[in-house]
Amino acid sequence: MTAVLETGLSQPAQTAKPVISFGKGRISIEQINAIAGQAAPVGLSDDAHFAEKINAGVAFLDKLLQEDGVIYGVTTGYGDSVTVKVPLSQVYELPIHLTRFHGCGLGEHFTPEQGRAILATRLCSLSQGYSGVSFELLNLLVAFLNHDIVPCIPQEGSVGASGDLTPLSYVAAALIGERDVFHQGQIRPAAEVMAAYGLNPVTLRPKEGLAIMNGTAVMTALACQAYQRAEYLTRMSSRITALASLALQGNSHHFDDILFSVKPHQGQNEVAGWIRHDLNHYEHPRNSSRLQDRYSIRCAPHIIGVLRDALPWFKQTIENELNSANDNPIIDGIGEHVLHGGHFYGGHIAMVMDTMKTAVANLADLHDRQMALLMDTKFNNGLPSNLSAATPERRYINHGFKAVQIGCSAWTAEALKLTMPASVFSRSTECHNQDKVSMGTIAARDCLRVLQLTEQVVAASLLAVQQGVQLRIARGELCFSSLTAELQQMLHSLQQQHAQISEDRPLEAELRLLVTQLQQQHWPLYQENTDAQR
Repeated sequence: MTAVLETGLSQPAQTAKPVISFGKGRISIEQINAIAGQAAPVGLSDDAHFAEKINAGVAFLDKLLQEDGVIYGVTTGYGDSVTVKVPLSQVYELPIHLTRFHGCGLGEHFTPEQGRAILATRLCSLSQGYSGVSFELLNLLVAFLNHDIVPCIPQEGSVGASGDLTPLSYVAAALIGERDVFHQGQIRPAAEVMAAYGLNPVTLRPKEGLAIMNGTAVMTALACQAYQRAEYLTRMSSRITALASLALQGNSHHFDDILFSVKPHQGQNEVAGWIRHDLNHYEHPRNSSRLQDRYSIRCAPHIIGVLRDALPWFKQTIENELNSANDNPIIDGIGEHVLHGGHFYGGHIAMVMDTMKTAVANLADLHDRQMALLMDTKFNNGLPSNLSAATPERRYINHGFKAVQIGCSAWTAEALKLTMPASVFSRSTECHNQDKVSMGTIAARDCLRVLQLTEQVVAASLLAVQQGVQLRIARGELCFSSLTAELQQMLHSLQQQHAQISEDRPLEAELRLLVTQLQQQHWPLYQENTDAQR
């Protein structure tokens, strides 16, 4: 049966755009995300050395099979069944069984965008040339991406070592024409969609089922998407803090460049520079009625800066995993080595995701505290209760952002609850063969959930701080012309979409729109000419 997705129609890949080539040179997080967002088609390198590695791996495996060599997962069973010798007459059936018995994933499906990231990430690993796969398989992965044929992959069922076996079995199954795929806004049988494009299901060669499944592609693909969202949140959190400082009539000297020069964390200083720029500190330095603002304003660069300073390590680690051969065994066709190891172990991604989700949740907590200051007349320096812009005679029944702040507390609490590291919950499984596992995929899924919750808090905070600033301007307590051009433009844009809340109205639709805009990075923030570059 054909099911129509609520997400709408997927658009075909645009072949006029520059092709991202796999097989020569490193692939970046940004390239994986571009492929996931259908912003670029893909292809394979025409580099001669790349072709030599791929062809040598296939030829070497064929040679070993002729010599009756013992290769894990090729002539043996899987996992604890490594001691089971598979008759050569059944070697070509073994990969199909691998894909089928792992077809037990549960939970929601990854979105088509996430599925494209997973396909591209697995293609990157296989294109390293150490997995013993054929060009036929690589070319089919390329065709899936360029025709937007995305396997329906359940989110649950991976312990992150021996790789993302169960979710990646849905990739392998689709390539052999089994199970379902997302295509043009519908869920359809893989074989049916492939036939429409003249694509033949691949016959998996020995090792190819294992090569597709026994790796870290799911967790790494999710990490690529998480990185992009976390990076943008450091920028938006800085912008919101600046607006909150303006709304609260805070002290801009808290972000002074001399002050931050004596604590030289690069990311922290970058954040302080962004906030200082937004506050127009050099042209219009502002002193608060308090000598020192509360921590959620004064220490914001130190809080946001933790995540900002961790981003280079996150990026390096994610991209190292992305550009690695992370299945088992490793096939060195040119040197004629079969190397049995554990490169499917997702410990590095697990650590990045556990660390990232903690730093991101701290941003939710930061903005939840800023919201509390803005709502409360004991702390907001003369702003109306709950930031309501109601007229004096209507103030009795209007409640402004009261419920939104309650929502922020709920979203923040859930985000903070999810910061328990998944990587410490290793479970011995599969007859104690997989007796220490990474839980990297669960960590990545947790991180994406924390990002979603934090983006909800940030969206609510953005709506609130712009109202606070507008109230100050309307009361003559802040001069609009004293604001930077970037702030003026953003405030004008927000006010066009979100009228001032003078009479209570449902805000769900507006909050959902803001969350979507955050995830699409709708607002360009902090270009090279900002004060942060001084």
